[in-house]
Amino acid sequence: MSCYEIEALRLGLLNVLGTDDDHAREHAVQELEGHLDGPIEGLANADTLTEIERHLDAALVDLEEEIARADESDPEYDYLRGRLVAVRDAERAVGRLTTQGEDVLAGLGEAHDVLHEAFPVDE
Repeated sequence: MSCYEIEALRLGLLNVLGTDDDHAREHAVQELEGHLDGPIEGLANADTLTEIERHLDAALVDLEEEIARADESDPEYDYLRGRLVAVRDAERAVGRLTTQGEDVLAGLGEAHDVLHEAFPVDE
């Protein structure tokens, strides 16, 4: 059993952050072998946080549907529910990352404005 959503998210974040971690990339690719389609593929190939959020949301919908169809007596049922908790937690983490990035961007804009107020430029 594998947590496809988490492995695909790791690949997407490696892309977005520009991280060169060949070991992590190879491991994730191996885990996803045969499952790179739909939102999982989109998530693994994402190049922006916006793309990650969109594909992660779609992957969550698919996972929720899979759980709804699953038989509660199936030995994999509890794992599926645990996977859902982990992916929802990852979704919140990505949301925090996006919010923090936007805060940094806003702060840089404010710093730029303050700098120009302190040192006006004649045009």
